[in-house]
Amino acid sequence: MSNLGKGGAMRSFLLLTETGPVLLLTRCTSITEARLVEHLSGRGIEKFIAFEVPVSKVHRLYGVPFEVVAADIDHGRDMRILDYNGRHIFENFSFEELGAPTPVEH
Repeated sequence: MSNLGKGGAMRSFLLLTETGPVLLLTRCTSITEARLVEHLSGRGIEKFIAFEVPVSKVHRLYGVPFEVVAADIDHGRDMRILDYNGRHIFENFSFEELGAPTPVEH
């Protein structure tokens, strides 16, 4: 398993986007880092509200898929989207455990 997934440099964010929520993993230290915002823009995500979520919980919930995505990040990817299923995301995260909202508009 990736060392990032064990609390290293990995971050996890829930993004509320124009088309629905997504859950992503990244090696970036902030959701507002230019390279991350550019990457999201390249995927058609221009405007979003981000909430940091605990990586440990994301790992516990997603298991092997988390480890696969974390391995991609270990091999040089800046970010990967782990889940596009809004219903699944909202069933697994309460509003109380979300970090402070960060609005981003590219």
